[in-house]
Amino acid sequence: MKRWLTTLGLALCLSTVSLLAQTATPAAPAPLTEDVERTHNELRALRDGLVKATNDGNVDALLEFLHPNVVITWQNAEVSRGRDGVRAYLAKMTSGPNKVVKRFQTSPTVDELTILYGGDTGIAFGSSKDRFELNDGMSFDLTGRWSATMVKDNGRWMIASFHASSNLFDNPVLALATRSTMWAGVGGLVIGGLIVLVASALMRRKRRVPAV
Repeated sequence: MKRWLTTLGLALCLSTVSLLAQTATPAAPAPLTEDVERTHNELRALRDGLVKATNDGNVDALLEFLHPNVVITWQNAEVSRGRDGVRAYLAKMTSGPNKVVKRFQTSPTVDELTILYGGDTGIAFGSSKDRFELNDGMSFDLTGRWSATMVKDNGRWMIASFHASSNLFDNPVLALATRSTMWAGVGGLVIGGLIVLVASALMRRKRRVPAV
């Protein structure tokens, strides 16, 4: 009897483990239809062309991948509307005597396949590894997050909106600012200490000068 109960208990345990394994194993995704697969390939071509134009610094080529009414929120929280707005922003940031960015490189990845709505709208999101080289000689790498809405207009997929962001509490820009503030504070303490020492020395010297 005891042996039978032990065997039954082991069987129940194995059955439970088997059920848990089946639950934990996601079902295989349904195969994509030919039309959907073609759409995703068109979106991949859009992504690859956009990344190449960005990394090459080719603004004219980049704008061709953007819808005429595109809205972009950049990592510095500025917003550009339309192709002319994007061109003006990039000109301000990357060219001219007051440019901020000398060179920019990006390597984006998507979290999953674009979410399609009908045959002419899609939403994608993911992360990116960005390399910034600033005009003042500073450079840093930034891991960001992004989301984009694509629309198919006149037979072409284009970016209708794009939003880029980074971790507010943990990023290299914040680290650089914190480090600069720390060194500024140390410098202030050193200068203040030197002023106190010089003032004290002058006061002692003045007391030692005999009255006429």
